[in-house]
Amino acid sequence: MRQGQAIREERAVRILLVEDHADIAEPLVESLRHDRYEVAWARDCASAHDTLASAHFDLAILDVMLQDEDDAGFELAAGLRDVGFVGQILFISARDTEADRVHGLDLGGDDYLVKPFGLQEFRARVRALLRRPAQTRRTVLDRSPLRVDLRARRVQWGGREVHLTAREFEMLELFAHYPERAFTVDELQERFFPEAGSGRSAVRVYVSQLRHKVAADVIRTVTGGYRLGPS
Repeated sequence: MRQGQAIREERAVRILLVEDHADIAEPLVESLRHDRYEVAWARDCASAHDTLASAHFDLAILDVMLQDEDDAGFELAAGLRDVGFVGQILFISARDTEADRVHGLDLGGDDYLVKPFGLQEFRARVRALLRRPAQTRRTVLDRSPLRVDLRARRVQWGGREVHLTAREFEMLELFAHYPERAFTVDELQERFFPEAGSGRSAVRVYVSQLRHKVAADVIRTVTGGYRLGPS
């Protein structure tokens, strides 16, 4: 080994998939393993709890409906957050109402993917979630005059309550987590609009909406992209 050369051993990224239908789970497991993730597959909540107790996982992918229990995935996610699971949570479900998506995010989910979906979009969502550091999961982000309550999913600006859609909240949450970092339009597109052909335009629309709803200077335009406005 050359002088000064360091050896760094990286722990493999571990993903838990909770899905009771083999025809759905098997292609997802194969795709994730192709991307060099360690994957455990559980068919029900009991097996999921046993698996989670045996190792650390960076991401849990949860089907909302398991074995005819309509909200089993939601209940599993809520229980994981209650016991301190800090990894990312991705819901997958054929239920596509806004109410379901918002409920999943309110329970501590980080993303919600509606079935049927393509493997390329699925892989992109996984990559985006795994770029989010779990250790930043705090209850409140105080970036005065901006205050973001992650558990209640509430936003205030100078004490004024601001009502946002689920995706607007997610975008603002990202900026609030990293107040000193600038995000390129391409990064924001891949994270929030991987399925949209006009994703770059969608990013600009959502930034404009945040400025309109929260404050004109909540998001600052910088060279190459956007960052949180001055605190």
